[in-house]
Amino acid sequence: MNAEHQSLNLSRLFLIGNLSIFMIGLGFAVRANIAGDLQRDIFDVLDVANSAAMVGEALGITFTGFALTLLFGSALVDLVGMRVMLLLSATGYILGSALVLAAAWLPVSADSYWLVLAGLLLTGLGWGAVEAASNPLIATLYPREKTHRLNILHAWWPAGIVVGGLAGVGLAALGLTWQLNLLLLIVPGLVMLVLVLGTEFPVTERVASGVSYAEMFGELKRQPMFFLWLACMFMTAAAELAPGQWVDLALSRVVGMDGILLLVYISALMFVMRHFAGPIVVRISSIGLLWLSSVLAVIGLYGLARADSPVSAFVAATVWGVGVCYLWPTMLGSVAERFPRGGALFLGLTGFCGGMAIQFVLPQLGAIFDRAKLEAAGGAERLATLSGEELDAVLRYASVESFSAVALIPLALIPVFAFIGWRDRRQAAPR
Repeated sequence: MNAEHQSLNLSRLFLIGNLSIFMIGLGFAVRANIAGDLQRDIFDVLDVANSAAMVGEALGITFTGFALTLLFGSALVDLVGMRVMLLLSATGYILGSALVLAAAWLPVSADSYWLVLAGLLLTGLGWGAVEAASNPLIATLYPREKTHRLNILHAWWPAGIVVGGLAGVGLAALGLTWQLNLLLLIVPGLVMLVLVLGTEFPVTERVASGVSYAEMFGELKRQPMFFLWLACMFMTAAAELAPGQWVDLALSRVVGMDGILLLVYISALMFVMRHFAGPIVVRISSIGLLWLSSVLAVIGLYGLARADSPVSAFVAATVWGVGVCYLWPTMLGSVAERFPRGGALFLGLTGFCGGMAIQFVLPQLGAIFDRAKLEAAGGAERLATLSGEELDAVLRYASVESFSAVALIPLALIPVFAFIGWRDRRQAAPR
């Protein structure tokens, strides 16, 4: 810790950082928990033929909020400070959850749809504010052990997913209302407000050192390859996060188990495996890890598309989870290594593309699911009359179609990462 930080409450600041990441992981699980409930209780009432697409739009707008605050937050945190950003984050989660609760408790109308969208947008804005503030907070407090401390920080993302996922399963098993998931999400937001208001925060490293933005923006012209990495981030995020939000909705009635349990298992797997990324990169390089991850993601997603039992879903989820667990952090690490002069600007743009990917992909997944279920059922009128095994067969077909479609995304990345790896080896070869 730097001398200028000795007056700060280091353990309290580290706790706030961990809690903030835990909160956004919890929010990810809560959204997966309630996706089916939102569809059944609100969107099916409004438009049964397009209800899955409406769910996709609602879940996707969370990532729009995340992307926007991540895009601008890196600059704003220098201007307004970490305390304000974290207060905005906690407020977003509290108010956002309250709006979705209002949509669930009020009579269903067109306003219900907009209440859900507004609520999930606010939680997305809160998510982005966490990423914009907590990462520079930990990097500022621990300048000599950034990698170690940031790994500890981001371990709380899958931890939040595990807790939220298990809580959702427990609430359902006890026959309690699904709205309690949202009340659970409000709790860490309230704790965050109390902790942040009573804590002194440091300024960011950039403010402390007096570095301007001019050179960072100039790198956009000098590094055209960076835009290829932005496209790759769009696709890797879609391969990881879109199926993660979709798995409960698509698989719960198909494989005979709660799809959220797969998400909990995958998150626990990610928590462990991310600690071993360093030795893997030493052996096969960062680009080699991205290539291998894309291959495994394709295999896992095709496996999820064809899963028809808890065992087959578990095996497919394991392969997919191993594949995608390294994608987001390895993409960020690769950008930081290849374009160091781009600094926080390049990292912010990379995260922005990752967040925007979900806004585009989730509604498309929903539309594919809707088209497939109508095709399998023989039309909207026929679909409305189905139940039991007939309805399960229709949903199984729609699940296959949606997961098969998203599997095309990492499939397209395999030759891209192979090309980058070949280019790296060619440039490193002695002349």
